[in-house]
Amino acid sequence: MSDTLVRTSIDERLQAAKTASTVLATATADQKNRALRAIADAVRGNIERITPANRQDLENGREKGLSTGLLDRLTLDEARLGALADAVLEIAALVDPVGEVLGGKTLPNGLKLSQVRVPFGVVGAIYEARPNVTIDIASLALKSGNAAVLRGGSAAENTNRVLVELIQDALASVGLPSDAVQTVDDFGREGANRLMRARGFVDVLVPRGSADLINTVVAESTVPVIETGAGVVHVFLDESAAEDWAVDIVRNAKVQRPSVCNALETLLVHAGAADRLLPPVLGALAQAGVTVHGDERVRALFPDAVPATEDDWRAEYYTLDLAVAVVDGLDEALDHIAAYSTHHTESIITNDHANAERFLAEVDSAVVMVNASTRFTDGGQFGFGAEVGISTQKLHARGPMGLSELTSSKWLVRGAGHVRP
Repeated sequence: MSDTLVRTSIDERLQAAKTASTVLATATADQKNRALRAIADAVRGNIERITPANRQDLENGREKGLSTGLLDRLTLDEARLGALADAVLEIAALVDPVGEVLGGKTLPNGLKLSQVRVPFGVVGAIYEARPNVTIDIASLALKSGNAAVLRGGSAAENTNRVLVELIQDALASVGLPSDAVQTVDDFGREGANRLMRARGFVDVLVPRGSADLINTVVAESTVPVIETGAGVVHVFLDESAAEDWAVDIVRNAKVQRPSVCNALETLLVHAGAADRLLPPVLGALAQAGVTVHGDERVRALFPDAVPATEDDWRAEYYTLDLAVAVVDGLDEALDHIAAYSTHHTESIITNDHANAERFLAEVDSAVVMVNASTRFTDGGQFGFGAEVGISTQKLHARGPMGLSELTSSKWLVRGAGHVRP
C-alpha cells in the first residue's frame, strides 16, 4: 500500500494533493502521457485484481438492496475495464490544453498581453456507485495538469481502493508524485464533508450521482462546484417524424443502457401522429421489457400502459420504465420540457425544418438534438476520451466536460520597463 493510503489525516492528504498539483502544473505533455499509458496498462494488466474487489462490492450492494440501475453502474467486468483502458489511451492522444493561447494583443503603449490555459490545481469529486469515474476523472485531471481528490462512496469502496492504488503506482513508475491522486473513501461521510469545505486545498468540486447527492453538495459546499445534473431526458416525436426513425431512436435512447443519465425518461408524442407512431414505438419498447407509464391518451392507444402520475414526469428511473404523454403540438411539448426537464439532454424527431430549428433555439438544456438518440450525450462520443460529468449549469462549463473544462486561464503581461502614468 502506498504512503498516501496510510496517511491518517484528511488534511494531510489534501495538502499532499496541493503540493503534487504544483508539480503537475509544469509537467510536460510527454510526462503526463506516459503516466496515462501506465494507468491504461495497469487497468488492463490487473483485471484479476480488480474484478474480485468489484464482485465484493456488487455482493454488498445486493445485500443492501441497491437498484438494478445502480448495480449496473457499479459493475466493472473485463469488457468494461478494457473500454476504460482504451478511453485513457484516447485521453493521452488528445492535445494537451495547458499553455494554449486563448487570445492576446499588444497595447498602444507596447505592453504585450496573452491569455493562456492553466490547470485549476486540485479537482475534487464526490460520486457514488461509479468506479469507472475513478479512472475517468483521475485521467482527465492528470492530462489537464490537475491533482485529484476522490470520494467514490461506500458502494464501490473495494473497487475504488484497488483502482486508486493502481493509479498511484502508475504515477510513481513514471516519476510523477503518487500524491497527485488521492481518495478519502476510508474516512466515510467525514471525508465527503471535509472535501466540501476544503477551501484552500481544493479548487473546484464535481459531484456525480443522484439528485439528492448533487443537491447536497451544491447546498453545503464552500468550495466552488461545477454542478452535474440529474437526467430527466425527453424525446419529442413531432407530427412529421418518420416511423422508422422514431422506433429506432426511442428504443436506443431508452433500452441500450437505461441506468445512465443520458437515457430517455419521458417521451412526448404529437397528437397528430399518436395513432401512427405510438403503436409501433411502444410495441418495440414492450418487446424490450419496458414498462410504459402513460397518460389517458396514451393508454387509449396502448392499453398495456400503467397510469402515469405527476411523479412520473419528474422521474429519473434508471430502469426499463418510461413516462409517455400525448401533447397537442410543439408549444405544449416545449412547455412540458420547460416544466420538468433537468436541463440535461432533449431531442426532437421531425422532418419539419422550422420545428427543428425552433426546438434547438428554445429548449434550455446542455445538449439539444434533432433526429438523434440522447445516448450520444457523452464525453467519449463527443471525442473527449472520457468525461468528468455532464454539466447542467451555465457558468464555465456546460454539457460533457473534457480537458478544457478542467482548466482556467491567466493573463501574461510582458513589458519593457513600463510604468502607469
